[in-house]
Amino acid sequence: MTIQKNYLECWRLRKEFKTERGRFVAVSDFTLNMDEGEFVSIIGHSGCGKSTVLSMIAGLHNLNGGGIVLDRREVCDSGPDRAVVFQSPHLLPWLTALENVTLGLEQVEPNKRPSERAEIAAEWLKRVGLSESILKKPAELSQGMQQRVGIARAFALKPKMLLLDEPFGMLDSLTRFELQDVLLDVWSRHQITTLMVTHDVDEAVLLSDRIVMMTNGPEATIGAIETIAIPRPRHRDTVLESECFLSHRSQVIEFLEHPLLKAA
Repeated sequence: MTIQKNYLECWRLRKEFKTERGRFVAVSDFTLNMDEGEFVSIIGHSGCGKSTVLSMIAGLHNLNGGGIVLDRREVCDSGPDRAVVFQSPHLLPWLTALENVTLGLEQVEPNKRPSERAEIAAEWLKRVGLSESILKKPAELSQGMQQRVGIARAFALKPKMLLLDEPFGMLDSLTRFELQDVLLDVWSRHQITTLMVTHDVDEAVLLSDRIVMMTNGPEATIGAIETIAIPRPRHRDTVLESECFLSHRSQVIEFLEHPLLKAA
């Protein structure tokens, strides 16, 4: 399989918001290219524009400058070629886990029979460890299980790009670790081009090929990029004990402690 270079191109992105005090520039001159099948994390302090960048790529925010190209096509609005997983999976409470995943498939697989779409949805729920819970409604599922449904729904769409906005931010530590392992396993099998926003340094190092570190706002931009040299496939127990992991972790933490100094 040939990997497409510069599968995602973000060129000098700029985002402004109107406030009572005038225009606030959240992100300025953000330029990043990603290859097909790459997993990149964006990290930085609260308010540095991480989620704003992700929302621009998702087509949820208009640009005030620059441009975005995905698979040689300009991104102008939202679309099923980009699947987004937020902190909350936003499941429809009156639908089962199976129906929540199938609902998205109705848009991207309209020519398939309902039974075929249900089969696809069930397979993805199985892959995230929910084969026993496909007929349960969100109220019957824990937060971690609901997020598994969200992950299954995103992968089932077979998007060109997966966008993760603090997907495990609302979970307790143990559940977070479990979901990281689920994501690591499912992603390694399919290697969808993925951009993740996170505050968790260990999470970023464990999952990513590169970590984009943003400067503090306003006019936040890329301050540094750390390329992760840990070979794949990765397993938590061995990765977290490695010198390579500790070295990358140290570099990212050092930047976060002195973001303006590093960016200069």
